[in-house]
Amino acid sequence: MPTPMKITPNAPLSTTDTLQTKPWYAPWYAHLWPWLLMLGPFLVILAGGYTSWLAFTQQDALVVGDYYKQGKAINQDLRRDVAATGLQLASTLRYDPAAGQLTGTISSRGAPLQGPLILSLNHSTLPEKDIRLNVTANSKGVFQAPLPLLEMARWQILIESERRDWRLASTWIWPRNKDVILRADGLPEKPQE
Repeated sequence: MPTPMKITPNAPLSTTDTLQTKPWYAPWYAHLWPWLLMLGPFLVILAGGYTSWLAFTQQDALVVGDYYKQGKAINQDLRRDVAATGLQLASTLRYDPAAGQLTGTISSRGAPLQGPLILSLNHSTLPEKDIRLNVTANSKGVFQAPLPLLEMARWQILIESERRDWRLASTWIWPRNKDVILRADGLPEKPQE
């Protein structure tokens, strides 16, 4: 029977008694690469949270509830555009922010058009900012309306008769364009003076 080996403290070990030592590695969290790999998914989670917050706190202004009625209204609007072309309607609008005044002219076949009109300025994305003005064109076809400071935006302009049998429509980017010319479809554009 072999005799057990006695190990005394501070005694030198023989080469047969040496322990196999493994190299020492730092724990995973001490390395840079795991953190860089986890950064991408973490940023995606943050972006998803921000997108969810936006979706639940902002109003969906561009969604229409009754698509069928909208489609029928488009056909009616097209008939009004054809009527405006038949009358050869044209209008110009100019806004003076210092005076808070919107001034415009309207003509039919080159002659001034007189009478009550409905002027709508529709904000491109926020319906609560839409403006509707009832104006009356005088014998020279000129109308004016007080208008508070107009927000910098892309406005959809709509001028129609009080009976709503014709309409003129255009887009106005305020303040880039100081004035806007509305013409019925098919009418040639006149150069600005």
